[in-house]
Amino acid sequence: MLFRKGLNKIKPYEPGKPIEEVKRALGLKEVYKLASNEIPFVPVYIRKAIYEEINNINRYPEGSSFYLRRSLASKLKVKESQIVFGNGSDELITLALRATIENKDEVIIGYPTFLVYEIQSAVFGAKIIRVPLSNLRYDLEAMASKVTKKTKIIFVANPDNPTGTYVAQKEVEEFLKSIPKTILVVFDEAYFEFAPSDFPNTFDFLKKRGNIIITRTFSKVYGLAGLRIGYAITTEAIANVLNKIREPFNINRFAQVAALAAIKNDKFLKNTRSYILNEKKYLYKELRRLNVSFKESATNFVLIDFKKDANKFNSYLLKKGIIVRPLSGWGLKNYFRVTVGLHKENEKFIRCFENYLNTED
Repeated sequence: MLFRKGLNKIKPYEPGKPIEEVKRALGLKEVYKLASNEIPFVPVYIRKAIYEEINNINRYPEGSSFYLRRSLASKLKVKESQIVFGNGSDELITLALRATIENKDEVIIGYPTFLVYEIQSAVFGAKIIRVPLSNLRYDLEAMASKVTKKTKIIFVANPDNPTGTYVAQKEVEEFLKSIPKTILVVFDEAYFEFAPSDFPNTFDFLKKRGNIIITRTFSKVYGLAGLRIGYAITTEAIANVLNKIREPFNINRFAQVAALAAIKNDKFLKNTRSYILNEKKYLYKELRRLNVSFKESATNFVLIDFKKDANKFNSYLLKKGIIVRPLSGWGLKNYFRVTVGLHKENEKFIRCFENYLNTED
């Protein structure tokens, strides 16, 4: 056999439909994408930095992301040597697995959760231990009970995608007490900036325990999804290993200068977060008015329980120029996820939802 055994069983990640594809396929002039948890604003303030960087496009990027690393370390109050940059936080997840998994080691994940954990764990030949969510929340106690001598990594998406739920400080504290320090715990905090006040301070746990990687991203609240840049905070020893095995030029020049500009622009971050939180309240209010079941979210999206197969409704929305994310791939056949967009986008989604419900009735 040409390729490794087991790869033929892996189902690749399917991203949300791009705007261009829907316009082309359905002959639409205007399409609203509420599927991929992007923010609806273009961070125009980074244009100057990117334009200036065009003059260096013929040169490889600076391999250690020196200036970005220095600035981010100062902002987070960590050592520069504790940071690892990745081509999105997805690459950091892959690096953690690449550094640890061998000989059918076990990886514990919640289910359903971010699909990349399971896909990449399978690529590295790990035995995947799924632990069902409880009321659409991570069941940390149940996850801890699944630990064996073969466990190498536990992934905790907090807040979770696709549910939007989170586990709080006390829950994480109790969970970690029962996890040996020989097991790596990865806290994926891609939606950290949208999280509420009782969200865990994982930096404190990192200082006390050491067997922790915290991943975050510039793709969400900072609006740099198209440039693919994320980062991990961990111990110097773990960071050294991850940096040893990552690709040498994994962060391109434009991503570096854009992220550097982003972490210096607190105003954009605060305004974006405020707008999203207000629009999320609007969606909550309207969904309650329509008597639609949903889960309140610690992210920039809302999980909606359609109570029946959501694919027909998804097709209806696509024809109206609205892209949402059906969740059958997560094992949630009757659910879909809608990203909080601009007010006009959210309004149109609610209007179409109401029309569809009235037609169905």
